Amino acid sequence: MKHWRNIWVVFTKELVDALRDRRTLLVLLASSVLMGPLLLLALSGLIASLEAKAELREVLVVGMEQAPTLKNFFERQTWVVKTAPAEYERLLRDAKLGDPVLLVPKDFEATLLRGDTPELELVSDSANKKSEAGVRRVLELLRAFGQERASLSLAMRGVSAELLSPIKVQERDLASNQARAAKFTSMLTFFVLLAVISGAMNAALDSTAGERERGSLEPLLMNPVAALALVLGKWCAVAAVAMLIAVLSCLSFLPGQWLLRSDTLQAMFQFGWHEVALFLVVLLPFAAAVSAVLMAVAIGSKSVKEAQANSTVVMLTFGLLPMVSLFNQSGDEPWHLWLPGLAQNILMMRVLKGESFTTLQIVVPLLVCVLLTVAGVMFVASRVRSAAVK
Repeated sequence: MKHWRNIWVVFTKELVDALRDRRTLLVLLASSVLMGPLLLLALSGLIASLEAKAELREVLVVGMEQAPTLKNFFERQTWVVKTAPAEYERLLRDAKLGDPVLLVPKDFEATLLRGDTPELELVSDSANKKSEAGVRRVLELLRAFGQERASLSLAMRGVSAELLSPIKVQERDLASNQARAAKFTSMLTFFVLLAVISGAMNAALDSTAGERERGSLEPLLMNPVAALALVLGKWCAVAAVAMLIAVLSCLSFLPGQWLLRSDTLQAMFQFGWHEVALFLVVLLPFAAAVSAVLMAVAIGSKSVKEAQANSTVVMLTFGLLPMVSLFNQSGDEPWHLWLPGLAQNILMMRVLKGESFTTLQIVVPLLVCVLLTVAGVMFVASRVRSAAVK
């Protein structure tokens, strides 16, 4: 009972110290609360702009006066033909032009009447995302023109146009609406992980390397408190801050959905209280483990600056491990669940896709987080004992 009382005393003291730095706390809270809605707003703005561009149904052409047949087809398909600016290449390279440019040769009509195949050129810049997004729409439009011309030629010769399509293909997408939305919202999981890590890092540095540099660790060790109880109290305070950031980050997505400007994304992105609860099931053990690891890294550093540098390496490691899933095109592997950061990202992506968890997917990351937490707390306790003996 005495040890639990000592842990509680240390916990409350460390938590008050962590919350006393209001400037740092406000930065952390603002980043965790505001970044979610801001990311959703930016993402929905991008999708809405692409949708608006598609609804305009405009095509930029150079030399359309040489192809009245093609122009007639475009207008029958309710597309608006516009003349491309003279410096379209420079504008495309500078991302000032958001549509690809179609170049029509001078002999287009003559070649078409001879029954030959005229050659068109579609100019875009792959580094210009807006123009690249419009390439497929124009190609599909030109493909439809080619099919119409071929059908008319066959009809004039008394041949059925169905010979052009000996087979029919019907596409069926197995992905749900939530899974399709997850392709756009996958960055949200990176944001949550980094927010939790950064929230734990400041508190972990202040309660370990910060106290050593201020010279307040040695007087604290003179109290009749066991080293393990002291460390547990500090760890509870750091983990509480990290968990608070996790909770606020997840909750920020609820009002953030009100800012979505894309009707398509708003219909596909479903993030309610059920998803918040599943996110927290994944994130809270991770927050506890990260707090212990950062404390272990900081207690072994000689100064706060060294602890900041070492903690940055930890933050980058945990934050960049989810990138493994981006480069692995064969799907998630069982060993991914043993990597902290990557496992949490996989589970959160399953939540965004509307998929359920298996027992193994829950137990393995939880076991890893428990082992990291115990190892980190025991390491810090051993360093504190050695400091007390000295």
